[in-house]
Amino acid sequence: MANFFPRSSNWLPLKVLVCVIVLGTTVTVGVGYYFTPKYTRVGYQPIQPIPFPHDVHVKQLGMDCRYCHSFVEVAAHSNVPNTQVCMNCHSQVQKGNPKLQPLYDSWQTGKPIEWVQIHKTPDFVFFNHSVHVNRGVSCVSCHGKINEMPVVYHHESHSMSWCLDCHRAPENALRPTEQVFNLDWQPPAGKTQMDIGLQLKHDWKVQPPVESCAGCHR
Repeated sequence: MANFFPRSSNWLPLKVLVCVIVLGTTVTVGVGYYFTPKYTRVGYQPIQPIPFPHDVHVKQLGMDCRYCHSFVEVAAHSNVPNTQVCMNCHSQVQKGNPKLQPLYDSWQTGKPIEWVQIHKTPDFVFFNHSVHVNRGVSCVSCHGKINEMPVVYHHESHSMSWCLDCHRAPENALRPTEQVFNLDWQPPAGKTQMDIGLQLKHDWKVQPPVESCAGCHR
């Protein structure tokens, strides 16, 4: 009896399997690289237990980022201020304001304020905060104009592609280290960001990991 299907059809199941694997891998990598968290985190603005207007504290009162986030220059992870730090001012300033009641409750009970973390690096990513800060990467580059935000929100995507864009061209973000916490800094007259960035990249021998996966995934 003659074969109903041509001999080449014997390879069809294998071809279909290969196509499914390739397509599945492509979709998975594409979503992980471009989508997560590029479109799911930008704009994230959770309700905090105490309203904290950064524009008032930083822009109006002139507070330095490091007063509250005291570990940014020395630790791999930044920190949120504890109750003691807040009470250094608010034991006198705005004392009795009902919006600050969770702060006073925390002071009385010893239970930490349950701040909602906005910027969180995934567990599978290694990120050293101090390394970036001490090589001239400002808060603005990763967090936006925090000093102008009445309520902090997730400004940049922090996706893998976003990180790699900066690693491939760090000169777009580098500034003098003494200006890292000056969120309104602009290049001086006669200089551009590229001029300063390229010079600092050369002087500091900045070579962020780009091709090696182990640079960020350890």
